[in-house]
Amino acid sequence: MKRRLNQRIIGSVTLSLSILCAGGTIAFAQGTSAPGKDANATGEAAAAAVAQPATAESKLSANSSTQAKSAAQPNEAEMMKQMMELSKTGENHKLLSGMAGSWTYTVKMWMDPSAPATTSTGNAVIKPIMDGRFFVGDFTGKMQMPGPDGKMKDLQFKGMSIDGYDNVKQKFISTWCDSMGTGIMFSEGTYDATSKTLTYNGEYEAVPGMKTRVRMLGKLVDKDHHNFEFYEDRGTGEAKTMEIDYTRKK
Repeated sequence: MKRRLNQRIIGSVTLSLSILCAGGTIAFAQGTSAPGKDANATGEAAAAAVAQPATAESKLSANSSTQAKSAAQPNEAEMMKQMMELSKTGENHKLLSGMAGSWTYTVKMWMDPSAPATTSTGNAVIKPIMDGRFFVGDFTGKMQMPGPDGKMKDLQFKGMSIDGYDNVKQKFISTWCDSMGTGIMFSEGTYDATSKTLTYNGEYEAVPGMKTRVRMLGKLVDKDHHNFEFYEDRGTGEAKTMEIDYTRKK
């Protein structure tokens, strides 16, 4: 009983302060009134004006909040159905499957676009994973690179790629890492059926502060041959830096 009485007192005081503040604000806006009956009338009108719209606004705000919440929340069944549909493989994954298998490759590399290319060879094995959603490539070989003395030397080389087609982005996606660095290059691409060419665009940073844009063209010659050309832009314009020819092992 005592607790309820205290709550009523606090509630009455709070209501009184609210009405007083509201009345004071309205009076300030409308100008001062003569004391007495007119002042009381103004206070009562102000209290009524504040109390009623506040209730209406609260209801409107609550309704708007509920409607916004309902609109923001997707239908879980529809969302799951869409996700399942997007997880399926399609023609673009079938296109990538043509590169699965064991390959030999020859690399031509231009460290300096104005100098002759260096040549190296290697082997690659590309396998489908996750029911053909992605394709993992393992690359081994030797690559000619300048040593500490500036002379070209054959270095053991290992690389790894993961390729796929993102149904959500509607783009081909590729990642690359190798034994020449600790970074991973990400690229996205498109396919032109007329020229049978994949075009990827990516970026890597071999040394701090030197970001390089890369454009890669993959030509699907036939089921046993394909090639890639690499063009790099280090801030002075695009130049061809590498060419790789793949031949399927029999």
